[in-house]
Amino acid sequence: MSKSESLGLRLGKARVASVPDVADRARRGLLAFASAMAEKGHSPSEIATQVSDGSAAQGIGRVGLSALSTQGLACAEGCAFCCILNGEDGGTITQAEAVELHTALSPLSGQPDGRGWHPKACPALDPETRRCRAYAARPMICRSYVSGDVAACERVAKGEAAEGPGTLAPYHTYLAAIGLSRAALKGAKRVSTYSLAAVAAGAVEGQSLDRTLASARHKPGELDAELKRSKRDMSRAS
Repeated sequence: MSKSESLGLRLGKARVASVPDVADRARRGLLAFASAMAEKGHSPSEIATQVSDGSAAQGIGRVGLSALSTQGLACAEGCAFCCILNGEDGGTITQAEAVELHTALSPLSGQPDGRGWHPKACPALDPETRRCRAYAARPMICRSYVSGDVAACERVAKGEAAEGPGTLAPYHTYLAAIGLSRAALKGAKRVSTYSLAAVAAGAVEGQSLDRTLASARHKPGELDAELKRSKRDMSRAS
C-alpha cells in the first residue's frame, strides 16, 4: 500500500467532534483535495504536508464561502467590532494562515496598530481607519464571521449577548477538516493551530516567523474546545 493510499485510509477512519453532516463534508473535501493533488503529480509527502499545515482545510473553507451570497450583510470597511478579540485563544487559525498573515503584516513592523484603537483589537487593523491591513491574507475566521446588524456587533464586542453576528457554515467545515487532519496524521505529522491575535502581534512587533509561531502555537486542547463550540453552535442552528 502506497503512502497516498495510507493517507486516504487514515482520513476515512479519522473521527472528529462535529455534527455528522459537517464532518462528512469535511472528510469528502480532504479526500478530494488529496486526490486532486495526486493527479497533479504531487508526492504523498507533499500532500501530507499541505494537509498538516492546514492548506487543505483552508482551501475547503474558501471554496464553501465562494458559493454563498453576501446579500443582507451589514459588514463594511471600518466597521471593526468583530475585530475586537475577546476570546482567550485570540482566534483559531492554521499554520498556513499564520504564515500568510505574518508575511503580510511584517512590513508594517513598528507602526501603530489596532490596539491603539481598542486594547483587544486585532493588531492587523489600522487604528485610525479601522481597516484590515492584511485583508487579502485574512484567515477563515475573519472571512466567515458576518452580521446583518452593526448594533448587535457592537454589543458583542462589549461582551454582551446579541442575536445577529455569527460564523457561516463553511467555517465549521474548515474547522472539522483541521480536526480530521490531526486525527488522520497522528503519529506521522504535527497538525497545529495558532492564535490569530498572537500571530498578528508578533508580526507588527518585529518578531521573526519562527519565534512568532512558537509563541502563538495553541495547546492541543484549544482545537478540541473550538470544535466543541462549533458543534454546539451547529446543533443549535439545526
